[in-house]
Amino acid sequence: MTPLHITGPPAAPQDAHRRSSAPLTPTRSRHRGSPGVPRWAWLLGGILLVLLVWAQSRTAPLVPLRGTLSAWAVVMIAIVVQSLPFLVLGVLVSASISTLLPAHILQRILPRHPLWRVPAVSLAAVALPGCECSAVPVARSLMHRGVSPAAALGFMLASPSLNPVVIVSTAVAFADLPQMAWARFAAAFLAVVVAGWLWLIVGDDRLVRGAHEAGAPGGTVSCGCGPAGDTTPRRVRFVRAATADLYQAGGFLVVGAMLAASVKVLVPARWFVELAQQPWLAILLLAVLAIVLALCSEADAFVAASFTAVSPTAQLVFLVVGPVLDIKLMAMQVGTFGARFTWRFLSLVGVSALLCATCVGVIVFGAW
Repeated sequence: MTPLHITGPPAAPQDAHRRSSAPLTPTRSRHRGSPGVPRWAWLLGGILLVLLVWAQSRTAPLVPLRGTLSAWAVVMIAIVVQSLPFLVLGVLVSASISTLLPAHILQRILPRHPLWRVPAVSLAAVALPGCECSAVPVARSLMHRGVSPAAALGFMLASPSLNPVVIVSTAVAFADLPQMAWARFAAAFLAVVVAGWLWLIVGDDRLVRGAHEAGAPGGTVSCGCGPAGDTTPRRVRFVRAATADLYQAGGFLVVGAMLAASVKVLVPARWFVELAQQPWLAILLLAVLAIVLALCSEADAFVAASFTAVSPTAQLVFLVVGPVLDIKLMAMQVGTFGARFTWRFLSLVGVSALLCATCVGVIVFGAW
């Protein structure tokens, strides 16, 4: 491509049109995984995981492992293998929603009163599920189409939290504790509604409206979805969205499984016994872990189920806080809506998620 000279004469109309129709390199590069992490890193992690599974074959182990290392490998592989089918299903559903569903459909079904729009859009997210990384650009698109910021932000939180795939995976992961699935749904719904209502009361919509326009040079990452007006065939956009989501979420899943296995194997059991005797400390610790691990909501239930030494309420806090407040979402929201909005909004979300999950946990499980 001919380099663009800033000081040169204006381009001819046909040249300008040719350049404007070409894909932007920065936009494409942002669809290749998590911000700041190259695609080869995720590919290398996947290859290493496959090699580890092969090495641990019972019939012909390549590298026999003993003791703590063997237990760590077994726990890590079990978490990944159990989570992967739900992760793939969630990615496919999310890509279908973000590429095939018209964004204006929510405007037609939402009530006009802003107070009722927040719970309505939260319930609508059950039928329009998505993952965390696709919910942010979808919320931005809804705002640009006239949906109120509180309702769009409610959808952004509810889409990964109230996802039917998430509830099913939770029921499978907690087969011995069936209350956890509907407790998660109830706590997540309450957390989303309370956060949306708090934003209506103390939020500043001017911070939200300062977000970049869709498709503008300052536009933020979207999970494989093209900018507004993109003429790329839907099938291609679907493949891009699913691939980008899988690379990103799969990488976080492997890292989260490794950390969860490390906690399970390396941390002395007496620490968990002491932690269980201080429920508030366990709740806060699991909330921090949910933020740091940044797991995909379709797979986090299996990691939470591995923390068997803590109370079900602490596990519920992990499941509710993670999909609405983690490092990955912080980075995406800062890039989309700006830092000032992100810190104010996420502070409301964090308080709402922590309190709602704790209250529901106490009611359902009868203890902290």
